[in-house]
Amino acid sequence: MTVQAVLLVTAVVWAVSLIRSVRMRALVYSLPLPMTLALVGTGHRVQGAQLLGVLGLNLFFVVVAVTHHRWRWPILIADAAGIIGYVAFSAGLLAVPVPFWPALVGTVLLWTVAMLLLRRQHPTPTAPSSTGPPVGAGPPSSAGPPVGESGPRTRLPAPVKLLVILLGATLTGLLGELLRAMVVTFPYAGVLVAIESRRDLVTFTRHFARNSLALVGFLAAYHVWQDTSTAAALTAGWVAFAVLAVALHAATASGAARRRVALPAAG
Repeated sequence: MTVQAVLLVTAVVWAVSLIRSVRMRALVYSLPLPMTLALVGTGHRVQGAQLLGVLGLNLFFVVVAVTHHRWRWPILIADAAGIIGYVAFSAGLLAVPVPFWPALVGTVLLWTVAMLLLRRQHPTPTAPSSTGPPVGAGPPSSAGPPVGESGPRTRLPAPVKLLVILLGATLTGLLGELLRAMVVTFPYAGVLVAIESRRDLVTFTRHFARNSLALVGFLAAYHVWQDTSTAAALTAGWVAFAVLAVALHAATASGAARRRVALPAAG
């Protein structure tokens, strides 16, 4: 991993650490900056395995979220489990040829199924009754923050946090170099972002899963243009990412607006 890549990962994690909104935090993390550096610095081509590597990124966060929040593993051990899951997933992909277009179709279908499942697990909340809380009900709970916002954050002095991020970026970069072509989708910043976002990791994972379709678009556009030139492929990739990211954000905002309108009507 080059010095530039270490500094980029450090900047991404630092930016994520300063953002309170989980939705915006996931969006910043989703920017394909590490992918861009990996493609430019290594010369690897984008094939079907890299598309499935986006699923590996989601697998990483799912493993960390489940082991830390459900199984109560310490966050560093949960992070290590996520890395092991990604490395094992990548080893399987590198062992067999993965055709690009079937991989693209399969990835989009899996993303669609995942979004439908997440919507069923997190349905539109029921509007509160205008008559007040039921008899015998306790006071409103204040145990957690609103959906999409983070809870209390553990604060470290800025120089200490920066040093930890730099060391972590260097170590994960060394591990990423072992993955050959799958280094393109290795969760460089994710290893550190998972630690920084540990209190909101379940919500963060859901938002990142939604945003990951934009990363699929980035890789698909890069694949189509990569035989022209790296510059053209990167330009096409970033345009595809931006279009999909804006569309996903607009769809999410529209859905939230419909829920806000529906709640008073239901009451």
